[in-house]
Amino acid sequence: MKIAVYCGSRSGNDPVYADRVRELGAFFGSHGADIVFGGGHVGLMGIVADSVLASGGKVYGVIPEHLRARELAHGSLTELHVVKDMHERKAKMAELADGFVALPGGIGTLEEIFEAWTWGQLGFHQKPCALFNVNGFYDPLLTMVSAMERAGFLKQEYIDMLIKSEDPETLLKQMRQYQPPREKWT
Repeated sequence: MKIAVYCGSRSGNDPVYADRVRELGAFFGSHGADIVFGGGHVGLMGIVADSVLASGGKVYGVIPEHLRARELAHGSLTELHVVKDMHERKAKMAELADGFVALPGGIGTLEEIFEAWTWGQLGFHQKPCALFNVNGFYDPLLTMVSAMERAGFLKQEYIDMLIKSEDPETLLKQMRQYQPPREKWT
C-alpha cells in the first residue's frame, strides 16, 4: 500500500508532533506501507520520510520545480518526481497513492486532505482518507465538520468515511479495511 502523506514543512512548536510522526513513519515502513509525500527533507515531511526509509519502506516524493530549492528536495528517496506546479503535484500524488492521511500541518495540509476527501465523497476515487490526530490536533476541525452536518451542509456518512486516529496501528488497519460510502449523487 502507498499512502499519500500530507503534513507540515515545519515541525511545530511541540516536540510531540515530530516524535509521533517519527513513530508513524517507522510503523508504516516496517508494516509494508510506503509513502508518497511532498518531496522535501524539512519539517514533518523530512521526519516521516526518513523514518519510513530507516524502517525499510519506500518513499516517493513529488515536488514542484518552484519549491524544489525552497523546500530543499530530499536527496535519499526511492523516487523523486519534479512537476510543474501544485496542481500537478496533487494529481501525481493521488495517482501514485492508495490512500491519503493528514499529519499535523498548516493550510496546505488542510487543502490537500480536503481535496482528497471531497474527491472520495464525489466518487472520483474509492481510497481512504485519514487524519493522524496527534494530541487532538484535529479536534477543533472535527468540531467544525460536525457543525457543517448539524447545519445541513454535510451528511454523516461522509464524515464517517474520514478515518481518525492517533494510533499508527489502528490508522493503518482502518485504511487497509476501508469501504467507501455510496456515491454522493446516486
